[in-house]
Amino acid sequence: MKNNIVKIILGLSLLLVASARIQAAAIRTEAKEAIMIEASTGAVLFEHDADAQMPPSSMSKLMTIYLTFERLRDGNILLDDKFEVSEPVWRKWRLQGSTMFLKAGQKVTVSDLLHGVIVQSGNDACAVLAEGIAGSEEAFVELANEKAQEMGLTNSHFANVNGWPDPQHYMSARDLATLAQRIITEFPEYYPLFKIKKFTFNDISQTNRNPILYSMPSADGLKTGHTEKGGYGVVASAVQKGRRLILVLNGLKSNRARARESERLLNHGFRDFSVYPLFKAGDTVDSANVWLGKSGKLPLVVTKDVILSISRQDRRRMKVKIVYTGPIPAPIVKGQPVATLEITARDMDPLSIPLVAGKDIPKLGGVSRLKAAFNYLLMGSSAGE
Repeated sequence: MKNNIVKIILGLSLLLVASARIQAAAIRTEAKEAIMIEASTGAVLFEHDADAQMPPSSMSKLMTIYLTFERLRDGNILLDDKFEVSEPVWRKWRLQGSTMFLKAGQKVTVSDLLHGVIVQSGNDACAVLAEGIAGSEEAFVELANEKAQEMGLTNSHFANVNGWPDPQHYMSARDLATLAQRIITEFPEYYPLFKIKKFTFNDISQTNRNPILYSMPSADGLKTGHTEKGGYGVVASAVQKGRRLILVLNGLKSNRARARESERLLNHGFRDFSVYPLFKAGDTVDSANVWLGKSGKLPLVVTKDVILSISRQDRRRMKVKIVYTGPIPAPIVKGQPVATLEITARDMDPLSIPLVAGKDIPKLGGVSRLKAAFNYLLMGSSAGE
């Protein structure tokens, strides 16, 4: 009886596309650190030094915002709750960087404080939220670092609640993109705050510093930042025809450069890349040959939705194959990993999608096994029925 195990590669006659991590050379930017992702898939469309530990400036206020949103969602605090502005917070932040112009002893709602952080980038507002939620800025920083670890932000560490320059306060562009994606996904009821262009508090009106809110009608967030060491940065997001892109830039030389690069790169992403729903969970991609089973063909199934992103140009150069060691010997249990869908293209990391058995296939017994083995030797058939 012959039962050789060989590697079988099947070409698919399908128009397939893949999640693209485009090489840095494909798109150029003036930013020192940058990344652009497809929000629905997490696909990286463009990156440059995206894992470098950089001064995140006020962009790191997104973590303070996230932790506040989280407590609102869990019912630990309410938007109407009031936190008092302590004397130390007022003295420390009234003249340092961007401010909400809070007054010592003033009691301010969580809603107003969030507006002060998101629209006005108030360092003082961040500190009041931190004290109100955790009891002190130091305790809140511990919460921020714990959350960063939980999220897998491997190139982030927080030393304060507002991004004030500190050697121990850093994030990467990739981590900021991940944090932005979490905010957008987890807190849709609060996310519209990021699109507000103007907020007035204590009779002082300030406008949102995010440049794309004024230049791109599709833009709706998120946060800018600037320090002398880190340069000008932005975490930006926009939606066009149901597609959301998230862009992080840092290290730009001017506010003008930040505005120009944000709009240019987002427009590039919307224009030159597309999202393609490829498979739904449970779809059969193809079938594999079975060795000595009661069925000769095994459906190969994807277990999760596959929604993929790639540039329109690279879509035409896709190479797709199914790889498995076969014929696959019976018995086979439904859900058993049996194959891999491999997708490659120029300027893209190879993509491997596991495929599982779509049904149980019992092993043939007795005479049927001998007959199937004989047929395989004569004609290459691998199956019983």
